Amino acid sequence: MQIYLHIGDLPDGLHLGDTVAIDTETMGLNPIRDRLCLVQLSAGDGHCHLVQIAPDQDQAPNLAAILTDARVLKILHFARFDLAAVRRYLGVLIEPVYCTKIASKLARTYTDRHGLKDLCKDLLNTDISKQQQTSDWGSPELKPEQLAYAAQDVLYLHALRERLDDMLMREGRRDVADACFRFLPQRAELDLLGFAEPDIFAH
Repeated sequence: MQIYLHIGDLPDGLHLGDTVAIDTETMGLNPIRDRLCLVQLSAGDGHCHLVQIAPDQDQAPNLAAILTDARVLKILHFARFDLAAVRRYLGVLIEPVYCTKIASKLARTYTDRHGLKDLCKDLLNTDISKQQQTSDWGSPELKPEQLAYAAQDVLYLHALRERLDDMLMREGRRDVADACFRFLPQRAELDLLGFAEPDIFAH
């Protein structure tokens, strides 16, 4: 595995193919309050590109070009949060998207464990560590263990999507999954407008 750390934006001319795994690290779990610190990308080739975002940064043109390219499918786990964070701090809406958490909830109804760690163990027989999940992602100098943790969050998403797609097709739920994925950008916008809770679709 090779990890490439980029400061502020992706380099010019970087092509990651037509399916890219995406994740983010932030200062917390409130996308309105907690700033975006890192965006991770992988082409599914075992390598990872990390883009470190400065506290006052609101643009990353090369990164934004990939995130908004309609020809590039973005695979995320719990996409709703990442879409909101990127929209809030870089001003772009990621689409089209595939969310492995939503796919898991639709396909793996035999369990209530849909975290990335659970999916990797159950579907890929791979153990991943979540030890650095709550570390200081706003630090100007990220530690090697933080970089390794950030990378692992995107390295398995392509393989998970393949397994989950098979399960969705088997259970006849691929169409409803696609409809959910298409709605995710709007769900993120609702979160940023303050409609995270209560759910406007509730009674």
